Order: sequence, then structure tokens, then C-alpha cells
Amino acid sequence: MTTEVEEERNLIEILEEGVSIDINKYTKYVQSPHCGAIATFSGTTRDEFDGKSVLELRYEAYVPMAVRRIKSICSSARSSWNLHSIAVAHRLGRVPVGEVSVFIAVSSVHRIDALDASKFLIDELKASVPIWKKEVYTNGEVWKENPEFFQRR
Repeated sequence: MTTEVEEERNLIEILEEGVSIDINKYTKYVQSPHCGAIATFSGTTRDEFDGKSVLELRYEAYVPMAVRRIKSICSSARSSWNLHSIAVAHRLGRVPVGEVSVFIAVSSVHRIDALDASKFLIDELKASVPIWKKEVYTNGEVWKENPEFFQRR
């Protein structure tokens, strides 16, 4: 597990295979009596894609670069919105159907900042962080690139 905690109140974790995301941990991390809003995003493995039955997702990452890139995305979010705390967690390895692979929590004084920053964070993570996803189907498997990545090219 890689953890980054810095003075800006960011918690970034890339979790080893077999370690589930504790949504309560990250939500509690961003809580503050100064904040009236906590926005979260939870990316969950679904059971179907494009008519194919999905068994699981598998994630790999270049962890040091992934953490650096997520830190950079957090800094960009802070330059655009008034945020108190940010937590980002992403699993590696197998993520079965119904389980969370990525979780983001953002707190701010007002909801609009937290909501907009949460969307920005997941979109930027999908577009630019070196975390790779393989979809495993009942009849095969394929490495997937996110649509956000293609939009950047």
C-alpha cells in the first residue's frame, strides 16, 4: 500500500491486490466541522459491458508514477475549487463484480466545489494516471483504455 499524506490534506492510496477499499475510512478523512459538503465517487465493477458478461476487472499500475500523477491532479483541483480535503483510493489486482475499484472523497465549505472537484478528479484519473484495466469476461478478456484517455489524444 502506498500512502501520501501532505499538508494540503490529501490522502492517496494505491491498494495492493486483495485489499478492499474502506469507504468509511476515506469519508472520515475528509470530514471537518468547517465543511458543509462531502462529495464522493465510487467506481464499481459491473456485471456486463457491451453485451458481454463480466466476471471481474484486473488492475495493474506503475505505483510511484500513479501517486505522483494523482498528487498533481489534486493540486490542479485545489487551484480551481476551494477544497478542504481530498482522498483518492484505487485497488490493484482482481476486483470482482459488485466491488469498488476506485473511490474519491472531497470536502469543501459549499457543495458546488466538492461536486465539481469530484468529477474533475475521476475524469483526470481515468485520462492520465498509469493504472491499466483488464476486463475478464465469461468468454475471454481484453485490456481496456478509458474513453477519457482517447479524448486526450
